[in-house]
Amino acid sequence: MALGMLIEGQWQKKRDQEDKDGRFLRPSTTFRDWITADGASGYPAVAGRYHLYVSYACPWAHRTLLMRSLKGLESAISLSVVDPYMGEEGWAFSNRPECLPDNVNHTHYLRDVYLKAEPKFTGRVTVPVLWDKQTSRIVNNESREIIRMLDTAFGQIAAHDTNFYPEDLQRQVDETIDQIYEPINNGVYRAGFATQQSAYESAFSELFEALNHWEAVLSQQRYLCGDRLTEADFCLFTTLLRFDAVYYSHFKCNLQRIVDYANLWNYLKDLYQHPGVKETCNLSHIKEHYYRSHPNVNPTGIVPVGPMIDFEAPHDRDRF
Repeated sequence: MALGMLIEGQWQKKRDQEDKDGRFLRPSTTFRDWITADGASGYPAVAGRYHLYVSYACPWAHRTLLMRSLKGLESAISLSVVDPYMGEEGWAFSNRPECLPDNVNHTHYLRDVYLKAEPKFTGRVTVPVLWDKQTSRIVNNESREIIRMLDTAFGQIAAHDTNFYPEDLQRQVDETIDQIYEPINNGVYRAGFATQQSAYESAFSELFEALNHWEAVLSQQRYLCGDRLTEADFCLFTTLLRFDAVYYSHFKCNLQRIVDYANLWNYLKDLYQHPGVKETCNLSHIKEHYYRSHPNVNPTGIVPVGPMIDFEAPHDRDRF
C-alpha cells in the first residue's frame, strides 16, 4: 500500500506503510492541542471559531461528525467534506454530491491546510482536522481527542444537553476505547493492508477474537460500558457500520459479517437509529472511497452495488 505524505513541506506521492514482515503500520497523529471550556489552553470553546475537515468515508473522521451532531454543534463548528476518492495527490475538495468545499482556507487539497498551519510540515495528511480560524492553526488531528473536546468542552454552546463521558464511567470508557482500538478499529486495516500472509492471519484472528468478546459482553448489557451510551460506543460504531459493506470483502475480514452476530448486529442498528446518528452516515462515500482509492487491494476500482443492509430494521436492545 503506497499513500502520500508531506516531507519538509513537499508532497511525496508514496510512503512505506508496512514493516519487513508485511504488517501495516499506522503512524501517530501530529497536532495535539486542546480546546478547553475555560480557555486556559489558549483555545477557548466558543461558537464560530473552529472548523472541522472530514471525510464521510473515514471512520476516524466519522467519529467527530457524530459527536458534532450528537451535541448539536452544527451551527457552532463549521464543516468541510472532502471528495470520497483519494488518489495519489491525497484528500481533495470537489463539488461532487455531498462534498463541502474549503470555505475557510479556500484550498483544493487538504495538504494545503496542513501547509498553511506549518509550511515545512513532515507527516501524513489525514482527516479529521480541527482548525482554529483565529490563529490559522490546526488545533488537533487525533479523532479520539477531538470527540472528547466536543463532548466535554462545549457544554455552554452545545444545543443538546448530553454527556457521553460521565464522571463515574470515565476510566471504563477510556479503557474500552483502548481495548477496541488495536484489534477492531485498526485491526480491519491491519488485515486489509497486510502484505504477507502471516501478518494478515494474525490481524484477522485478533479481530474476530475481539468481536466475539464484545458479542458476549453485549449479550448481557445494552452498551459497551453498561446501560449508558458513551464515547466508546461511537468509537466502535464507525467500524461496525463499514464492516459488511467494505471490510468483509475489500479487507478480507470474511469469517463472519456483523449481521451474523445476534448482539453486535442489533447493537449496530440501535446506535444507527439513535437521534443524530444516521444523518452522519454515507455509505456511497464509504464504498467509493475504499474500493476506488486502494488500487493495490482492488485494481479494477469497481465499486460493488451491494450488499443491501437495513440499519433501520427493528432491534431488540430495548430488552435491557
